[in-house]
Amino acid sequence: MSCYEIEALRLGLMNVLGTEDDHARQHAEQELEGHMTGPIEALAGAETLAAIERHLDAALVDLEEEIAATPEDDPEYDYLRGRLVAVRDAERAVSRITMQGEDVLDGLGEAHDVLHEAFPVDE
Repeated sequence: MSCYEIEALRLGLMNVLGTEDDHARQHAEQELEGHMTGPIEALAGAETLAAIERHLDAALVDLEEEIAATPEDDPEYDYLRGRLVAVRDAERAVSRITMQGEDVLDGLGEAHDVLHEAFPVDE
């Protein structure tokens, strides 16, 4: 059993962050072998946080549908529900990263404005 959404998210985040950990990338790609379609493929290839959020949401929908179609007495049912919890937690983590990045941008904008107020440029 594998958590395709988490491995695809790891690949997407490596893209966004510019991470060059070949071992981690190869491991994730091996875990996803045969499952690189639809939202999982798009998530693994995402290059922006907005794309990650969009594709992760689509992957969650697919996972929820898979759970809904799985009988509760199926041996894989509990694992699927656990996977859903882990992916929802990852979704919140990505949201926090996005919000923190936006806060950094806002802070830089404010610092820029203060600098220009303290040292006006004559035009």
